Amino acid sequence: MQPKALGLGNMKGNQSLDAFKLFLETPLDIRLSQALESEAPNKAVERFRQVSKTVPAYQDFLKAYQIHPDAIQLPEDFASLPPVTKTNYLHKYPLNALCRNGQLTDCDMVAVSSGSTGSPTFWPRFLSDELEIATRFEQVFHDSFQADQRSTLAVICFALGTWVGGMYTANCCRYVAQKGYPITVVTPGNNKDEIFRVVTELGPLYDQVILLGYPPFLKDVVDTGRGKGIDWSPFRIGLVMAGEVFSEEWRSLMAERTGVTDIYYRSASLYGTADAGVLGNETPLSICIRRFLSSHPGAAKALFGESRLPTLVQYDPMSRYFECENRTLMFTGENGIPLIRYNILDT
Repeated sequence: MQPKALGLGNMKGNQSLDAFKLFLETPLDIRLSQALESEAPNKAVERFRQVSKTVPAYQDFLKAYQIHPDAIQLPEDFASLPPVTKTNYLHKYPLNALCRNGQLTDCDMVAVSSGSTGSPTFWPRFLSDELEIATRFEQVFHDSFQADQRSTLAVICFALGTWVGGMYTANCCRYVAQKGYPITVVTPGNNKDEIFRVVTELGPLYDQVILLGYPPFLKDVVDTGRGKGIDWSPFRIGLVMAGEVFSEEWRSLMAERTGVTDIYYRSASLYGTADAGVLGNETPLSICIRRFLSSHPGAAKALFGESRLPTLVQYDPMSRYFECENRTLMFTGENGIPLIRYNILDT
């Protein structure tokens, strides 16, 4: 029996090729320069129009609120749209109806949220959705670690499996490597002994080693390694973290225990969710500002309304368009399940 040839003329294949080609051929500085705040509201309106035409669940959602898509023409019209939530939208419709064209098979990966606010939720996505997020990883690797110039071992320490962190991070790091960065990805997951093995055996072959994981787990890795006699300083360790807010005292402690001296350029936190990947990322500038506020609690309270430091990140409004109503954060962005004014229940 001869194998059937799918060819590259099919729509899904073409979309993959186009998205990957755009990612590979667009320099990071060009991509970041496109993030103009003034254009973002119009981009959000454009995204709404596309979703209202292609996503069955959102079409029904608009009908229930007696909203005709043609009535949404301007950013102020967009701002009047009812927010979507897990209760009024995501848990109300079948998974396929939430996807583009009502086709779950238009996606090629499914992740599962942790269920910390209820039952776990399935989040499908397509290659183009991951490439959108890969730019955030590229920004971190380029601006914080100069990984375009230094050979880099990226060690994925997030749990692997259906949970979003591990596989999503591994994929995005690999896309950045395929763009030409001298990055090699290795995936020990949350197996500490395997992390120690790959770092000690492979680490000396690279200019730097970047550990990507959940902050408390990375601290456990560093401390346990020290207890086993591992000296982290020769590996030129960098940290990429997501999933929990940490203090600047914690960052300083981790820098001390890994032998880091240039603290602004050896760590970066990601603001990420299972719902939509990475929404924002720390930069050397944002870290500098946060560390200043950490040592000036009065300024922090004046700025944030409380002395406890929140996550402070930079974001691309053309990729994830944020709005705030009554201190509640909403965002609009393209995903396997496109989200329009999604109330993420963060403040």
